[in-house]
Amino acid sequence: MELPEGLQQYGFLALVALAVGGLLLAVLFPYFSGAKQTEKRVRALTADERAPVKPGLRARLLAEDPKDARRKQLQESLNQLGERERQRRQKLTLRVLIMQAGLQTSPRTFYIFSVGVGVMIGLVTFVIGVPWYVGIVAGFAGFLGLPRWTLKYLRRRRQQVFLNDFADAIDIMVRGLKSGLPIHDAMRIISTETPAPVGPEFLEIVEGQRVGISIDQGIDRLFERMPLPEVNFLAIVMAIQSKTGGNLAEALNNLSKVLRDRKRMKAKVRAMSQEAKASAAIIGSLPFIIMAALTVLNPAYLNPLWDTPIGNAMVIGSGIWMLIGILIMRKMVNFDF
Repeated sequence: MELPEGLQQYGFLALVALAVGGLLLAVLFPYFSGAKQTEKRVRALTADERAPVKPGLRARLLAEDPKDARRKQLQESLNQLGERERQRRQKLTLRVLIMQAGLQTSPRTFYIFSVGVGVMIGLVTFVIGVPWYVGIVAGFAGFLGLPRWTLKYLRRRRQQVFLNDFADAIDIMVRGLKSGLPIHDAMRIISTETPAPVGPEFLEIVEGQRVGISIDQGIDRLFERMPLPEVNFLAIVMAIQSKTGGNLAEALNNLSKVLRDRKRMKAKVRAMSQEAKASAAIIGSLPFIIMAALTVLNPAYLNPLWDTPIGNAMVIGSGIWMLIGILIMRKMVNFDF
């Protein structure tokens, strides 16, 4: 008996649906029933035991790498040294400047000397016939400017002499450490064999150890007396070596190479800037040379500058502009490195 045409179509669709459903059930059943997870577990257990097990995220976060710990310790040491350096810069008083210049005097004596210089310059200007207000300005300049400038010049010259012998002193320490001497004896050799100011500065470190001052503290005090980046490098090397260990001779040898490279670079920069410095010196001295020549050739030509109020004002204004120009040129030809 033949089925109706509509019923045949419905039956065919039902068979197709059952076939597709069975196929999907056969493919997806392991995922729903947990058989796939069981198979993965069995495969993981039967794998090679020597295969590394990847730690979880929590284990990776909690695990502490020795290199990271050492890097963190080094960063803390550098932060402490940077903080001490900022504190030293804030405490740059007159007593500290006198100490850094290597002078054996007190601030009270320095102030008395400054007052004497100011009074002497003021009297000299009154004697030569300069107006009284110019003499007062010159006296204040002699009291506040000239002694301070001299002090800073002596300080800068002493630091330059120290830098010229500092790398050789580090080499002496390296050779002493490689020959088996302790760091204390190596510094003692520097204090006796190296000329001033390097020798006396290291002698302060050696003598400080007798009263309980450690080498790190002694080098910190050396940096107070000689605030140079090179001395700060030595303090950093010694602080890191005391906390993390390592080959001190090799570290100091690398520091010596860095110091010599910096010295070579400074000499190169100084040689390349000599042309600009010579030009600035010629330009700055040219008005004074012309004024001196006019005074010799025609003395009465410049009298209005000294005898009239307008001339005095012109001299003062010209002097101020000359000072500004000289300071600008000095800033242009001096390089911080």
